[in-house]
Amino acid sequence: MTPISTVLINQTLAHRWRVIAISMILFVFSSMGLQYLSIDSDLRIFFSADNPQLQQLEAVERTYLKNENILFVIVPKNNHIFTRQVLQVIQQLTTALWQTPASSRVDSITNFQHTWAEGDELIVADLFEDIDALSQADIEQRKVIALSEPILLDRIISRNGDVSNIIVTINFVDKNPEIISAIAAHARQLRDSYSKQYPDIEFYLTGSVMFDTAFSEVGQRDLTTLVPLMLLVMVVAIGLIFRTVIATLITLTIIIMATATAMGLAGWLGISINPASASAPIIVLTLAVADSVHILFIMYRQMYAGKSRRDAIIESIEFNFQAVFLTSLTTVVGFLTMNFSDAPPFHDLGNIVAIGITAAFFYSVFFLPALVSLLPLSLKVKPYPRQFSIMAAIARLVIQHKTPILLGSLFLVAGLGISALQNRLNDNWINYFTANVPVRVATDILEQRISGADFLEYHIRSGKPQGINDPEFLAYLDRFVQWLRAHPQVVQVTSITDVMKKLNRVMHDEDQAWYRLPEQHELAAQYLLLYEMSLPYGLDLNHIINVDKSATRVIMTTKNLGTRALSDLDLEAQAWLNENAPASMASQGTGISIVFAYLSGRNIINMLTAAFGALLAISAILVIAFRRLDIGLISLLPNIIPALLAFGLWGLLVGEIGLGLSVVVSMTLGIVVDDTVHFITKYLRAREQLDMSREQGIQHAFTSVGPAMWTTTIALVAGFLVLMLSDYKMSADMGLLSAITISIALVMDFLLLPAVLLISDRD
Repeated sequence: MTPISTVLINQTLAHRWRVIAISMILFVFSSMGLQYLSIDSDLRIFFSADNPQLQQLEAVERTYLKNENILFVIVPKNNHIFTRQVLQVIQQLTTALWQTPASSRVDSITNFQHTWAEGDELIVADLFEDIDALSQADIEQRKVIALSEPILLDRIISRNGDVSNIIVTINFVDKNPEIISAIAAHARQLRDSYSKQYPDIEFYLTGSVMFDTAFSEVGQRDLTTLVPLMLLVMVVAIGLIFRTVIATLITLTIIIMATATAMGLAGWLGISINPASASAPIIVLTLAVADSVHILFIMYRQMYAGKSRRDAIIESIEFNFQAVFLTSLTTVVGFLTMNFSDAPPFHDLGNIVAIGITAAFFYSVFFLPALVSLLPLSLKVKPYPRQFSIMAAIARLVIQHKTPILLGSLFLVAGLGISALQNRLNDNWINYFTANVPVRVATDILEQRISGADFLEYHIRSGKPQGINDPEFLAYLDRFVQWLRAHPQVVQVTSITDVMKKLNRVMHDEDQAWYRLPEQHELAAQYLLLYEMSLPYGLDLNHIINVDKSATRVIMTTKNLGTRALSDLDLEAQAWLNENAPASMASQGTGISIVFAYLSGRNIINMLTAAFGALLAISAILVIAFRRLDIGLISLLPNIIPALLAFGLWGLLVGEIGLGLSVVVSMTLGIVVDDTVHFITKYLRAREQLDMSREQGIQHAFTSVGPAMWTTTIALVAGFLVLMLSDYKMSADMGLLSAITISIALVMDFLLLPAVLLISDRD
């Protein structure tokens, strides 16, 4: 029976113009979808619609104002906020920021609602109104007030008064890239304008909206800078592999067509580009190299041996078809398991790359042979290059020292396997950007100089309308707030209890002894009503109390914690409420930071489960393909071990695994199988078709496919290392760990795999 590879290559060459036409139609049609690609910069795309923590957050946001914001960090170079000039700048900027699109609230030190009483009348006004008319003594008096206000301290103003903050709350009606871009542009225009006017003051922008903008901009920057750089790396790598212009151009054509097909079809399918999927074209460019390199490598080898171009093409396809098909299939399976991730952006990444790998297989097996058959390509007969001698030497080394190599590999696996267990599950979405990205710079300054960057919110219910005025409820709430403030990781807490205490003191002639909660329900309700009626539009209390006053929100700002510490803090807070407050007040922390914290943990478990499922599927595929259970099981070793060793090295060097690294096992599993499949197929061909011994089979595998294996590995590692240049740390870490995994995989395929085959395979 004629092998299917022989039938396919003969039909391809017989109808080469038709094959080329079909390939070009597919390429052009797919590429037309590029125009429909859009960038999704919303930070919340990392959460699926059924994410329980996201649902809880959205429920709280429907009750109160959303905590979407822009933070204007103001840093005078003389380290003094309470000067006339700086206060005037803050006041002007506060007024200008009210014009921010979709803004619903602006909080600053100048428009803070200072409260005092004149007789029985409650007066509420801006802390700094007519700044020109204020004497220095007036400014100093207001400075004392500002630095004693819990609502301002460590939120709007630093403890030593050297840095201030303006918070613009954004209420999105329709959160889309255009409105996010418009908001960011308005804020940046003000920052640039004021920076030019006041060179003695530094202005920084952070907040959730600026993070959304940074996600979009970093993704676009990666597409416009790293993709061209990746193409250059591929040109150099391929050129060094073949040292011929035609082979380089052919391979480059294949990987560009595969990448354009993947991204174009993503556009047709409505898949958006997001922080995770922005690395898809770089990964496709990297992985698409392998198929064409293997095919061209054997073709050139046959032509150097004296065969005609047509015979060399046929020989190469027959020689590589099974391996190329299996490696493409296993790689696709590996990337499709990313659909089990709890973060939808990784679904997009996996699906786009899977499409690209499928396209690369089609173009390599059909379009490439048809194209090569038409090109003016002729080579002189010459002996094998030096690289084949090197491969033969490695083969002899493994054959002679198979037992020490096997024992040494197992010892290394045991040692680094223990190290892999030392990795801690931890993440920090604020640190997803490298330290040079402006929003990261601003956030670091915010945390170092004035406030924290993570938020935890608690929706505390009283159990009845107007219940937040109940003295007993307020007492429990105040104890909870004081417990939070005493926690070493907590920077600031915003609570209605501070408002109540202040109002009680104001109505008792500013007697500090009365800075405590009202003791009667009616009195508390009256204070709150008077205060709310005196507040200007946009500065009410809707951000911390609900409509019927049955519940209140406690907003806690923390240090820049990782997900582990943040989760622990939330569990401590929940435990305190359960043990020290009525059952109705029980609450679980919410907010973007804690949603990310739970997402990272859940995603690790999901992806490890998916990787195990992918491993079983790939193993079944290999057992069926090789028609030998023992060989299928043996092939698992060099596929499992690289990820284990890579995470072991990561445990020694870094010790923390976050959301981005949680998908590396699934992503690289299909890739590391490639070399294993190529090596085993050549080994089995030598054993079963050429009737060689085990030792001869190992030598045949090394010399026939070894050079292509290390050259494609170099290209793959170079491609993933390009991701390290991304300002998006998730992509950079993912690229580095993937490069480490793929490098280890080659070593395992050159040492461990042949040693195991020599010891276990029997005649």
